[in-house]
Amino acid sequence: MPASSSSEGGLPVAPAAGSTGMPAYRALRYRNFRLLWGGLAFSAVGTWMAIVAQSLLVLDLTHGSAIHLGAVSLVQAIAFLLFAPLGGSVADRFDKRRLLYLTQGLMIVLTVVLGVLTATGVIRFWMIPLVVFAAGATLSFDQPARNALIASLVPKDALMNAISLQSAVFNGAALLGPALAGVTLSHLGYPANFFLNAASFVAVLAALFFLNMDDVEAIPRSQGGLLRSAVEALRFIRRDAVLPSVVSAYSALMFLGPSVILMVPLFTRQVLRQGPTELGLLFSAIGAGAVVGAFAVASLGNPQHKDRLALGSMLLWTVALAVFGSSDRLWMAVPALFFLGVTQNAAGATTMTLLQTRVPPEMRGRAMSLNTLLMMCVRPLGDFPAGAVMGWLGFREAVLVSAGLVCAAVLAVIAIPGSRLPNRDRKGA
Repeated sequence: MPASSSSEGGLPVAPAAGSTGMPAYRALRYRNFRLLWGGLAFSAVGTWMAIVAQSLLVLDLTHGSAIHLGAVSLVQAIAFLLFAPLGGSVADRFDKRRLLYLTQGLMIVLTVVLGVLTATGVIRFWMIPLVVFAAGATLSFDQPARNALIASLVPKDALMNAISLQSAVFNGAALLGPALAGVTLSHLGYPANFFLNAASFVAVLAALFFLNMDDVEAIPRSQGGLLRSAVEALRFIRRDAVLPSVVSAYSALMFLGPSVILMVPLFTRQVLRQGPTELGLLFSAIGAGAVVGAFAVASLGNPQHKDRLALGSMLLWTVALAVFGSSDRLWMAVPALFFLGVTQNAAGATTMTLLQTRVPPEMRGRAMSLNTLLMMCVRPLGDFPAGAVMGWLGFREAVLVSAGLVCAAVLAVIAIPGSRLPNRDRKGA
């Protein structure tokens, strides 16, 4: 049922009939958010199936090369580096729902192309970076628009809950997606994963179609040049009392800490010497941890001192990474990855909430383009040297070095004079 027609600032203020009153699900009171959240949940399963399939496909085509796997991440990072700042400005300037229609449609086309190339047997390694680059360019516009749209579907005091639930969708799909990928890879091969991912995007398109735009917060459109407006948002963030320290620490984690997409396939092949089933289990452990972390953060409501929560989660993340790097058995790796998922989700969701709530509504798209750069550009840029170091020092040694570097960087941010401001200067942080 639709939410009550009573609204404040273009947002429904009464919960929809039958919706939950539990704090961890507060954002689901709002019909528009429920619709989009459901569509993203379905699509995220297909995305994880494609992530697992693409990682293994690269390893198969390159005879297990960590450098080639890192190179794919590097190509994706270059795409985001080139287009993400522009994507945020476009998201603030144009209708976000129409922009998402376009980007989701393009993602369907690209995923189908990869599936056809694989199914026909003509796939070669050099084709994968080309598709990845095009997908990265598309997502540079998709993700800022999507995150900014979500922020306009709920009130500000429910935004952290909405972001945590959105994160739970993607990471929760890691429980099911990799397991399904293992089954389809074993019985149907790589193309099935790509085609199922393409089909899953339809759920997001359907959710967008049924949104009630009368209940969406009206936000002024950005004016001026696209690049100039992007620089304006960066200057605003730099002058903020909280964001520079949190964003700097999170950037260090993203760049110096290897992604699970790089680590887990290599760990499965090189350390465990196992196949798709074990790979799916390890990805599922991360997803389970991320879900727990998401609901833990969502249940906090709208806490003060979000910066402390973010920085503390980053430090605990380094502990989990070090434990994972030291493991050589499945029973050791699974709980380590579970805790890694908990802490990474808590750090990421809190950082994104700070970015969304400490900038004016008309800057949300550009603020989310910075988040996109951190997640989709800085991290892949770090994966390329990380893959090279893994090939040089070995998997375990490289992961332990990464954990130490991230820990040192976060502690340095905390210790910098002026980075920990008095409570009165950090209201709402």
